[in-house]
Amino acid sequence: MTVDAMQEYGLEHMTDNEMRDFLASQRMGVLGLPATDAPYMVPISFGYDGESSLYFTFVGGPDSRKRTLIEAAETVRFLTYAAQSVFNWESLILTGTVARVSEEDWDDLEEVLQGVWRPEVFEAAMAAEEVVVYRFDVDDWAGIKHTGLPPGFDVDGTGE
Repeated sequence: MTVDAMQEYGLEHMTDNEMRDFLASQRMGVLGLPATDAPYMVPISFGYDGESSLYFTFVGGPDSRKRTLIEAAETVRFLTYAAQSVFNWESLILTGTVARVSEEDWDDLEEVLQGVWRPEVFEAAMAAEEVVVYRFDVDDWAGIKHTGLPPGFDVDGTGE
């Protein structure tokens, strides 16, 4: 069933402003990288510049699989979502390109990367391991949401 067909059940396409606002409120998602056997999926935290770019911080050497795959990728996908309940959730999928950010430009990203959630193990490893920052430039995005009420509930309280 298509998203359009599901609209009668309360599913909605997100507007550009809704997608920007949702992306700005999120800190985690899943990065999908092309690989020969199957897509390589990486749960990852991110910073968002408020316009059309995300920023990822990778910790580890150049031989890591995710670094090898991201460096070779022409196009990647990114998914972020939030599910408060079965009646209230949002999902956003982005398609775009990724480029490594030079270390000289990291200071310009301080505000974007401030507050990015990272597991403690990665915070500790950042002091000893190589750190690389990548910029994901969004070429296309699509968001859907369902913000309906459970059956039997309505806005005016009549149950109808």
